[in-house]
Amino acid sequence: MGSRSPRPTSQQRRSSREDRADQRRNLGADDSRSRGPSPCPAPELGPMTIMGQSCLIHDRRGSVRILHRDENMDPSLSMEVDTRVSGSILSHRRDSSHTTPIQRALRSLSIPLERLHVMKGHMMEDMCKGLSLQTHAQAKVRMLPTYICSTPNGTEKGNFLVVELCQNQVRTMLVTLYGDGNMSPHMMYKIFDLPEGIMQGEGEALFDFIAQCVSQFLTETISSETRETTNLPLGFVFPFTCRQTQLDKAELLSWSKGFSCSGVVGKDVVQLLQSAINKQEMGSSETNSNWLSSLRGRKSSQFTPSQLCHVEVVALMNDTVGTMMTCSMEGRPCEVAVVADKGSNCCFMAEAYLVETAEETSGRMCVNTEWGCFGDDGVLNDIFTPYDVRVDEESSNRGEKRFEKLVGSLYLGEIVRHALIALTAEKALFTGSDIAVLKEKGVFTMQHVLDIINNEDGITEVKRILETLGLQPSERDCGRVQQICQAVMGRAATLHATGLAAILSYMCQTRDLESLMVNVGMEGELYRGYPRFEEILLSVSRLLAPECMPTLLPSRDGSGRGAAMVTAVALRLAAQRREVNEVLAPLRLTRADLEKVQALMREEMERGLCKETNPTASVRMLPTYVTHTPDGTERGDFLALDLGGTNFRVLVVRVTEEGISMASEIYVIPVSIMQGSGEALFDHIIDCIIDFQMKQNLVTQMLPLGFTFSFPCQQVGLDKALLLTWTKGFSASGCVGKDVVQLLRDAAQRKQHLGMQVVALVNDTVGTMMACGYDDPKCEIGLIVGTGTNACYMEEMRNVGTVEGDQGLMCINMEWGAFGDNGCLDHIFTHFDKVVDETTINPGKQRFEKLISGMYLGEIVRQILMVMVEKQLLFKGRPCPKLQTRNIFKTKFLSTIELNGLALRQIRAILNELELDASFEDSVLMREVCQAVSLRAAQLCAAGLAAVVEKMRENRGLDQLDITVGVDGTLYKLHPCFSNNLQKTLKDLAPNCNVTFLISEDGSGKGAALVAAVADRAANAMQ
Repeated sequence: MGSRSPRPTSQQRRSSREDRADQRRNLGADDSRSRGPSPCPAPELGPMTIMGQSCLIHDRRGSVRILHRDENMDPSLSMEVDTRVSGSILSHRRDSSHTTPIQRALRSLSIPLERLHVMKGHMMEDMCKGLSLQTHAQAKVRMLPTYICSTPNGTEKGNFLVVELCQNQVRTMLVTLYGDGNMSPHMMYKIFDLPEGIMQGEGEALFDFIAQCVSQFLTETISSETRETTNLPLGFVFPFTCRQTQLDKAELLSWSKGFSCSGVVGKDVVQLLQSAINKQEMGSSETNSNWLSSLRGRKSSQFTPSQLCHVEVVALMNDTVGTMMTCSMEGRPCEVAVVADKGSNCCFMAEAYLVETAEETSGRMCVNTEWGCFGDDGVLNDIFTPYDVRVDEESSNRGEKRFEKLVGSLYLGEIVRHALIALTAEKALFTGSDIAVLKEKGVFTMQHVLDIINNEDGITEVKRILETLGLQPSERDCGRVQQICQAVMGRAATLHATGLAAILSYMCQTRDLESLMVNVGMEGELYRGYPRFEEILLSVSRLLAPECMPTLLPSRDGSGRGAAMVTAVALRLAAQRREVNEVLAPLRLTRADLEKVQALMREEMERGLCKETNPTASVRMLPTYVTHTPDGTERGDFLALDLGGTNFRVLVVRVTEEGISMASEIYVIPVSIMQGSGEALFDHIIDCIIDFQMKQNLVTQMLPLGFTFSFPCQQVGLDKALLLTWTKGFSASGCVGKDVVQLLRDAAQRKQHLGMQVVALVNDTVGTMMACGYDDPKCEIGLIVGTGTNACYMEEMRNVGTVEGDQGLMCINMEWGAFGDNGCLDHIFTHFDKVVDETTINPGKQRFEKLISGMYLGEIVRQILMVMVEKQLLFKGRPCPKLQTRNIFKTKFLSTIELNGLALRQIRAILNELELDASFEDSVLMREVCQAVSLRAAQLCAAGLAAVVEKMRENRGLDQLDITVGVDGTLYKLHPCFSNNLQKTLKDLAPNCNVTFLISEDGSGKGAALVAAVADRAANAMQ
């Protein structure tokens, strides 16, 4: 044999692993523009991998060669391989009569590719079960929420205390972060051995001991002057299964790892530790615990009573979460962690709205899978070998944590031991030798397995190890033992890869991605000690989840440094939350606020209806002279003209017994005409009407026309209205103060057009009510919530002081957009609203509309975002020049951003359009800002509507009012939450009114024609 090369140390292997990780990160950056994962090497599923017509075989030296079906295989070096990938997932188990015991053993430890796909599917199903509120209790993959909603961003700084409860020790650590991307934290730590018996004693004694460890550690690391003035946040690493309901609240579900302290299961372990620390802070050295009494006999240098600086436990986590956090650096977030150690676990950042067992619904939340229990329901029975069954039977938790018993380093040596015992019984190993030593539980350790498979010196080292154990192996025995160890280790790596593939595919699917590139933090004895673990993990996971490209990052002290990161992030988010709440607080209205708005609206309505106070009322309450809604008897052809912006429509509406049919055409009004003379504007409108009637062959008919004129008017008759002011960019001269119906008639005369008769002028709100009234006779309210906002309703004539008569009903056009122009809403106007108002073309006017309508909500959001950037709550405080542009943030962005379940990457895409470099956290905060602004708008709209329906109920002397609201407008129709928020708030503010909302179909067109039809019906009835 050649000269022996020195075996790499653990540190050398770790350094090499980190170098490989760096290379992969660089490669990943080069491939980041690819739409899918890059080609990956051939998958390796342990000692036997079925891949079509070939498989991968390990020889005794750990090298790999590809053998095809027709090749001869030396059974002493390998095994017979079944290359069938077909029907049954159990088809790989062949008739034992044709194989040797070693071949059967190796085959039993191999898993076909198709079976791995099935296992991945089962795990994903169980993950979904674990996240569902209804099925969580039945899930074996527990999917526990951790309430960690962010990864480090590199800005964290300060001192953080960490306490980790280990198997036989308590580790205390003080970590200082400098806000430098977390690249160079300063750490001091001390380890305390647990006193004998405390693991099975009283829970109070355990936590008191931990608190004394903290006290002693701080005494040795912080000066007494500093201790008296320092507040230290503490992260508690508690590696046991808990039901966590907050970041700092977790009830212990069960002990494991030899612990069985009384009085802890079902209790909040954070509170138990905090109480113990508080006792130390108060200088209490007396306790009822016998354990602490025994500690007084220890060296005084170990525990010295001291005044503890104020320590607050702010976060509880396990080592898996810590691993993920310590692998997250500035610009390199880590969203998955796998711990392959004595136990096995994985955590990942899930979409928070999918975590039904937690109340948080925004952004993402780290979920602790607790996948060690996967298979406890029997789905892994077919891959459990007789050796696994023996290990399970000898464990203290038989039938539980079955996946962990296949992959955890605590069990791998035992699996090998039972395999060797079985093979010896079949005379395939140690023939004629005494193997009594192998019958002793724990004699064959994980370290033995690693030493056997990691050496590159043939069988010499294997023989030495086996002889040290008291065995007398032959050369063939050494080769076969090495094969068994490789098979067990390869299977463990393969199963870890299958679990990881399930996690990655789930993340990719729930984020609506075509491909996923993600960093995975890695930690554990199996990962560090088995050189081929990383290779197998990557190749198999890419085979099972080809849409995903993970990059493995070695963790640096996940349970210590990672816990400090969790604590630091928790404090950063808490501080950010306080500032965000402070910014958004003025937009968050209480029920009392809304009741006050409702009362003010009612007051202004009464003022507007009263003849004496109408001129000074901010809600004008204009009579429309529409006195009836459709009753279904209307018949005939009617024209409608819809003028409300730069485009206008001409329609013909045919009303028959079968229903309503329409034809229409859109015409453009050039800016030169909008801002020219009134005559030119109305001449242009008549030219368009003539063109439409000619196309529809209606020139020879005299048709009634309803005119939707969406500008403020004082209506003095159904067909007579004086223009109060132009809006929406119009400024045609000679129109303000004139009757717009007469202006249209004059233009028709000038054009000698006799094919129409203007019988009614309405605005779009009234048209909306009438259009819905044709379908629902209970519709007596019209509501517009779009670019602008307005409402109308049927009022008792006796209450309309501005019109003669007191019989019947009349539709009142509220023009509620001006509500608050008299200052009555100043108390809810925020700084952002004032800035937006001041930059409009009509400052101080239409103030209610500026709080509600789509024209202004995007601009309000922009003003809030600029303040948040200034406070360094967004984009890390980086300047955003494009955000300084007025109206750059469109209201349609609110609708898109607030879509339920919209992947945050899509939100980031919207922000990228605005040249805003948004992180994941920025996207979550942007959504919250949009939600605050749109919710307030819906609530204010509901408060106004509550005043209307309550007035109608009181007018009619009813205990309960059933009424329908015809509603139109893009904000109501297209925003995903606006309508629900409005209806919910209205129900709360007007509980005695049963309000139904009916979406209008073309209120300004169809509605105007129906106003003409109702007027025509009334005129015919009078004749």
